[in-house]
Amino acid sequence: MSRRKPHPPAHWYGDAPVPLSAALLSVVYGALAGLRRWLYRRGVLRTHRAGVPVVVVGNITAGGTGKTPFAIALVRRLRMAGYRPGVASRGHGRRDAHQARWVEAGDDPALVGDEPLLVAMQTGVKVRVDRDRVAAARALAEAGCDVVVCDDGLQHYRLARDIEVELVDGRRRYGNARLLPAGPLREPPARGRACDFRVVNLAGGEAAAAAHPAEAGFGEWPMRLRAGDARPLLPGRSRPLAAFSGQRAHAVAGIGHPQRFFTMLREAGIFVVPHAFPDHHAYVAADFEFGSDLPVLMTEKDAVKCQAFAGERFYAVPVEAEVPEALWIALLDRLR
Repeated sequence: MSRRKPHPPAHWYGDAPVPLSAALLSVVYGALAGLRRWLYRRGVLRTHRAGVPVVVVGNITAGGTGKTPFAIALVRRLRMAGYRPGVASRGHGRRDAHQARWVEAGDDPALVGDEPLLVAMQTGVKVRVDRDRVAAARALAEAGCDVVVCDDGLQHYRLARDIEVELVDGRRRYGNARLLPAGPLREPPARGRACDFRVVNLAGGEAAAAAHPAEAGFGEWPMRLRAGDARPLLPGRSRPLAAFSGQRAHAVAGIGHPQRFFTMLREAGIFVVPHAFPDHHAYVAADFEFGSDLPVLMTEKDAVKCQAFAGERFYAVPVEAEVPEALWIALLDRLR
């Protein structure tokens, strides 16, 4: 039987009252997180440089905001500009997490992590997974990379960075703007304003929520995730997503915000039977015993973990991050 991912607590993104226990724990969490930031600012805890510029992509909320698609797009843009980028990641959810590894297409996602494997497959650049992101960044520099992209590392202050990019969910934003577990925030909103760039992941008519670069200083940049053709996990021809329009299909998502994937499919005219799993879920064949022969559409992040037992009805739906060219120009100027 599938293990479904629970929804975020109702008080995070709704009007439900915050439980007293969560409010008290939030005070403790905030005090400890604030103390840690203060120790780094004062130099009591040291930051370490990698020897090459570091661009950190992350978020201050719990849950998915589209970091990995953006990181892939960033790596591709850096290569177009003549850089030799590499990607450093912790590799959340992988076995033997104490072991640092190089990631290549074809690796076991259980050993290297689903997101690093997807980045390696999509970009072809060097990818290093290591709990110690400083060590990962330095290994990439020693391997010939002249810029390191750190996927999901805003809170990893030990690694010095040259540019910070915050990703924000365009619909949920910061929720009730309270710290964990009273709210979805890992750090206060002011932490997001301290980043060099804020990219807002838009979906489903959120154009009004999209801000544009501020005329003076900090602003927001819109990002949209464009769906590509559905790719069969077994050998076969890809199909346009429109080919599933008007049909029922199982939709599988083990990502930080599964609802975004389901909404994207519904907007393509597909009658979705949703199956949400925990982020970084380790799939087994039994997870797909849905009791029907409908097509199964899943994210690419999920697909890399299902290749061994995939059926002919299994399709991966790729997404590509689209941002204004002006963002890349501004980011490259800052990098130089």
